[in-house]
Amino acid sequence: MHDGTDNPSPQQEEQRKPSKGIYMLPNMITLAALFGGFYAIVMAMNGRFDLATLGIFAAMVLDSLDGRVARMTHTQSAFGEQMDSLSDMVSFGAAPGLVAYVWVLKDVGRWGWIAAFVYCACAALRLARFNVNTGVVDKRYFQGLPSPAAAALVAGFIWLATELELDRVSLVWPMFALTLFSGLTMVTNVPFYSFKDLSIKKSVPFAAIVLVALGIAVINIHPPTVLFGLFVIYGLSGYAMYFWRKAKGRPTSVISTSTDEPDERGLHE
Repeated sequence: MHDGTDNPSPQQEEQRKPSKGIYMLPNMITLAALFGGFYAIVMAMNGRFDLATLGIFAAMVLDSLDGRVARMTHTQSAFGEQMDSLSDMVSFGAAPGLVAYVWVLKDVGRWGWIAAFVYCACAALRLARFNVNTGVVDKRYFQGLPSPAAAALVAGFIWLATELELDRVSLVWPMFALTLFSGLTMVTNVPFYSFKDLSIKKSVPFAAIVLVALGIAVINIHPPTVLFGLFVIYGLSGYAMYFWRKAKGRPTSVISTSTDEPDERGLHE
């Protein structure tokens, strides 16, 4: 007996199913960032540490673009988020640790690979914590040193030493200390400014454009020195902010136990 309703055909049912495809543009950028980390490892194995460090810095630039491109083109997806985390683990976790080990840490035996592993493990812990704490962290700050900045400290030191042709033997323990500092700082609760409250869509004074131009000019004086110096300042800025807040009696953590408080609304999105 026909009840007056039409049963959908198999073709119609197939059309109603949500698309299982992935967005091409942001994920291609993420794959390019992943290639930067892979390229860095391969170049380090071949003794080309200058190219290895450039691969990590290229991955940093691409990593800063994929999320913005996804938001601008409305192509955010859970797949893209997972892909981004896995790419970050390779480019900013495994690659810097392995490049540092091959560059000079291997000269101190087990202490060298322990330092490289601690860095790599801390990067994994940092990325996992970031993924689960997204909803309760003040978006103006990172909880711990972000993994791209940690990678920039390690890679920047190697790039600078390579450009200046410094004696690698004398840099074993400074590299050891910097690798541990970068890794352990990623898993601290120290707040680091995220720059996420700066919007490129807002108008800015003319002086701001002049400062950007001056900044580009300064970087071009000697990129390894300037970039490494900037990331050293950033790597210490979190500790300065932490102790300043502690001295003022203000909360030092950027984690909120309740996002419904008036002072917390709008900060954890």
